[in-house]
Amino acid sequence: MNSPVTPSGSIWFRYASPASFYPLAGRLIPWFGAAAAILAIAGLYVGFAVAPTDWQQGEAYRIIFIHVPAAWMAMFTYLVMAFWCALSLAFNTRLSAMMAQALAPTGAMFAFVSLWTGAFWGRPTWGAYWVWDARLTSTLILLFLYLGFIALRASIDDPRRADRASAVLALVGVINVPIIYFSVRWWNTLHQGSTISMTAAPKMAQTMLVAMLLMTLAAWAYTIAVALYRVRSIMIEREALSGWVGDLERKAGPAAPTLTGATTR
Repeated sequence: MNSPVTPSGSIWFRYASPASFYPLAGRLIPWFGAAAAILAIAGLYVGFAVAPTDWQQGEAYRIIFIHVPAAWMAMFTYLVMAFWCALSLAFNTRLSAMMAQALAPTGAMFAFVSLWTGAFWGRPTWGAYWVWDARLTSTLILLFLYLGFIALRASIDDPRRADRASAVLALVGVINVPIIYFSVRWWNTLHQGSTISMTAAPKMAQTMLVAMLLMTLAAWAYTIAVALYRVRSIMIEREALSGWVGDLERKAGPAAPTLTGATTR
């Protein structure tokens, strides 16, 4: 007796292979890219032109509209990357490893932006660009984990071995994410606590909250668009000898860039 397959399950299996996911990613990229641009423009306008001046920090606080979404996305992207790594290790799926590889540079960028904007906020607030605060230090470790993931993949020639080794590193590093989040509760830190909570009213004006949420949604859409764009390139590179890549090249015609020179990494 055959076990029933749910519609969601059939969709998952349908797009689990690079050949099926490649065209889907291509269709989704423009939508997420446009959403990211629109949301970012709206968020920056509300944050820098509409939101009121903070009574304590003056105009310097406005950097949080970039800093906070970047910090959130650095942590969330790492969790998603680790999720794909876990699927890659458990089921040996090629697409899972490719998705993790595609997310790492964007996560590293957000971690860097979080530290960079935090430094510019810290100078007028704390009197220093950097202090060895628990949250800052754990965020710096997150950046190193991203860079280590990328470097480890690049140092191993065999793609399958690179997938496994980098996946183990990513899963070990997951422990750092809750440390970042709870650091302001566990230790006496200079970094302020959470401004937005699921169990309490926001500690900011409504226009500030709107700007924060718009910028966060923009960061989400940007991450998805860039990850999909990057994973398509990874698919072509690693599946260069597959039949479906050859079919794409033939359909593209002689004017399109050749794919045959790509390596199988």
